[in-house]
Amino acid sequence: MILAIDLGNSRIKWAVHPGDLPVTGRFASAGSVAGASLDAALPAWSAVDQLREIVVCSVAETALEHAIDRVAARLGVPVRTVRARACSAGVRNLYLDPAQLGADRWAALIGARARSHSASLVVDVGTAMTVDALAADGRFLGGLIVAGYDLMRGALAQGTARLPNQEGEYHPLARSTQDAIVTGALQALAGAVQRTREAIIADGHGAPRLLMTGGAAERLALLLQPFSPVVAPQLVLEGAVTMAIEDRAGDVCSGDGR
Repeated sequence: MILAIDLGNSRIKWAVHPGDLPVTGRFASAGSVAGASLDAALPAWSAVDQLREIVVCSVAETALEHAIDRVAARLGVPVRTVRARACSAGVRNLYLDPAQLGADRWAALIGARARSHSASLVVDVGTAMTVDALAADGRFLGGLIVAGYDLMRGALAQGTARLPNQEGEYHPLARSTQDAIVTGALQALAGAVQRTREAIIADGHGAPRLLMTGGAAERLALLLQPFSPVVAPQLVLEGAVTMAIEDRAGDVCSGDGR
């Protein structure tokens, strides 16, 4: 069994996988906890039968990564850390400095490639939202990063005297301040996705399928229904496990795992 862990900016997500291909749809015992609440997940992790490896995809603080190392030592299993590189599992990284790409973005791209070999737009709607373009031949073409849904709303509340950080509802023509803030944030995020989609098409890759993950993915997907979005909550974990399996099999693009 492989325990895959996604250490995000606001949540720790995890799931257990049998450790062979195909990856999609074969996770069990999935869960998530807020913030750095590692202790809340330990009982479930310790109960995994025949655990062979822990695979970690992290954008969190180094201290949390070290805490995972200590957990792995207690469980007696090795840790493999996902890092972006020039090529892995059929995805080629065209970033100017491939190692600079965030591990979560890289894993999500690999997860998308494992699902289909068609051109894709991979959207992770977390604390920040990333929108990444993947060509049908596996080239990662580039993408963008923008403040996520909660971060946008929080920034307005902190940076202004009279705009509240309260929940509201989406209305294209909002008639309350709370609704206007929610609508503005969602419209801005949807616009970033649509503009990137237009850029892929203009670059000659055709209309991409739209894969979405992250905490606000379902909410944003409602605004993008004309593009038939597929919400894949475990996409980052799917990519992390795919990398681990490919590396063990001698992936010609393998490199930095540990």
